[in-house]
Amino acid sequence: MESSESLPRTTKRGERTVYDSEWLRVGLADIEPPDGRRFEHHVVHMKPVSIAVLVDDSDRALMLHRHRWVTDEIGYEFLGGLIEPGEDPADTARREAEEESGWRPSGPPQHLASFQPLPGMVDSLTHIYLWRSFDHVGEPSDLEEAGLLEWVPLPELPALVAGNRLLGAGTLIAALQLLARQAGVEFTPGDE
Repeated sequence: MESSESLPRTTKRGERTVYDSEWLRVGLADIEPPDGRRFEHHVVHMKPVSIAVLVDDSDRALMLHRHRWVTDEIGYEFLGGLIEPGEDPADTARREAEEESGWRPSGPPQHLASFQPLPGMVDSLTHIYLWRSFDHVGEPSDLEEAGLLEWVPLPELPALVAGNRLLGAGTLIAALQLLARQAGVEFTPGDE
């Protein structure tokens, strides 16, 4: 593989904010690609996200079957949410799993992946963690995340992928990681 040092690079000269809220910031970045042209490009900055994947001893994953109004889609998602300032990503995934499902992950998680979902214009680092140990501690406390909790057998994931029934890049990447592991292929993420 070619060294990344020799790849052409775009230079960011600056960025001005055109919208800012608790949830996201939209900026116009002054960029100069390798061809020397210079122009402004929209950039969406969002808080980082952390996702919890809970898989039981029967190889079933806990998923939320729900409707997403932004895209008007119904499908399945793993549990997760926004990382608060200063919060460890694994702690966020643990907290979100409990809030959205009433299941509290225990012990250290296995880090499945970290990725940027659309790096050409969106900055929203996403982390995915797997737990095989968890306890039911009550009912969901985050009622905004409405839907049906379902234990989905891992062999059903390929049909959900093929049917476009998984909502969001994080859920899709987590599902593909689980399927790869079942096939004997493991991707070990580098240190964060």
